Amino acid sequence: MNSITSNGKRYEVDGEGFLLDFDRWDEDFARATAAKVKIFDGLTLEHWKVINFIRDAYGTDGKCPVVYQTCRANKLHLHAMQKLFPTGYLRGACKLAGITYREGFINASWLKAPQTQKPEVEKEYRMDVRGFLLDAGEWDERFAVFKAGELKMPDGLTGRHWDIITFLREAFAKGGVVPTVYETCDAFGLELDEFEALFPDGYHRGAVKVAGLRVR
Repeated sequence: MNSITSNGKRYEVDGEGFLLDFDRWDEDFARATAAKVKIFDGLTLEHWKVINFIRDAYGTDGKCPVVYQTCRANKLHLHAMQKLFPTGYLRGACKLAGITYREGFINASWLKAPQTQKPEVEKEYRMDVRGFLLDAGEWDERFAVFKAGELKMPDGLTGRHWDIITFLREAFAKGGVVPTVYETCDAFGLELDEFEALFPDGYHRGAVKVAGLRVR
């Protein structure tokens, strides 16, 4: 079991450094993790406002707020968020707030069983319980179309959507890492509200999911 120790306290984390138990979080965990997400000069008041907002929202309804909500609530533009949390929203801000990539559930480390869905009779896609494709290599355009139909995208996938999906998959195939929301918006010259209009369910739960990827 991986762990982080700070001030005599031990925090169990997964292989990517995400806290496994939401209720075990305290400020010492965030401070001990800050340098690991490229915040080298300590956590400022602005960092804590974001972290506390995420934790309060997550503790209220059991869902990690999407990046759009957090930016609006804290009056931050995307580039300001990037300056605060350079490794990404999920892999920076949410990680410091003690939220794992299993977003949407509190204490959800038990959610490991795959499920099978049949968007077409002739093909099955193996997904986890949150609807993320387990193997990015199984993705195809039909998966994206059907997944978009499950999300808040009633008009389906436009050329702009496909450009972003292609970007995400090509970047992942090349480097093995899903680009951050900052990198994706920069690549297409998009402001956060424009990205929200395309993928209203969020970056990870919208664009990344449709692209058949997962942030780990």
